[in-house]
Amino acid sequence: MGQAWAGLKPIGRIRTLLLATLLALASGAWLLTGDRMAGMDAGPGTDPGTLGFFAISWVVMMAAMMFPSIAPMVLVFASIQSRRRDSGRAAVSPALFIAGYILVWTAFGFAAYGLYVGARGLPIDALAWDRAGRWLAAGVIAAAALYQLTPAKDACLRRCRGPLQFLTERWRDGRAGALRMGFEHGGWCVGCCWGLMATLFALGVMSLVWMVIVAGLIAVEKMLPVKAVANRFVTAVLATLALAVALVPGETPALTQPGSPAAREAEMRMMGPGQRDGGAMDSKRPMHHPDAMAPRDER
Repeated sequence: MGQAWAGLKPIGRIRTLLLATLLALASGAWLLTGDRMAGMDAGPGTDPGTLGFFAISWVVMMAAMMFPSIAPMVLVFASIQSRRRDSGRAAVSPALFIAGYILVWTAFGFAAYGLYVGARGLPIDALAWDRAGRWLAAGVIAAAALYQLTPAKDACLRRCRGPLQFLTERWRDGRAGALRMGFEHGGWCVGCCWGLMATLFALGVMSLVWMVIVAGLIAVEKMLPVKAVANRFVTAVLATLALAVALVPGETPALTQPGSPAAREAEMRMMGPGQRDGGAMDSKRPMHHPDAMAPRDER
């Protein structure tokens, strides 16, 4: 092991250390996410909590889910910077590129939070889970599957899968340039993966199982050697999930149905031990909970 490390060129050592760092950060983020969200999966329409809680959880989730997938891009970026440093030119840390990337996903998370919370608050009884709720969730997943087949998806995925091409075409010098390239790559990545993230919201945004599955689909799509095969595989998985949620939600593995004992237990855990009694439960129920839209007694 020591001889193999000694035999590596400096750029090889940098790439190895950087890859190990990214994977270690992703592993730590998964552990933190698991600890933070354990037992909080109340299914579709799960209360995402306050904006502050969601923001921290979202950033940690993005590190866990996306760092393995962006590793090839970051490694190419680091290699180019290393060569620039060796030739006497100014070089910057890959951390700036990663920061720009995470900032874009954070902005996406805030927008998704606003839409999600707004949808949960709609006083529409028909959207209860045992009425149209499951069809709405299935529709979101089906829309994500259809997006997989669009030219926009293909354009975004092509740029996500081609690190050298992207960096060659969009290169900017300096710290501001690294941050801007991170922004741009993050934008293409959002364009590529927003449907998969919407699927996560539709299935249960606090579900660790669905996070792992969605992260796996993102990794497959970005890293499998044949782009068309990866894209069609993800499309097939999403289409199957949409059908399962619509037709046999009770038989869908890992899906917590709103109103079930598991969902109620998760809701109580999110409320905290000091708030389990009283009338606060109604406001904590997901939009698709069977009783969430029931008329309240105003007396």
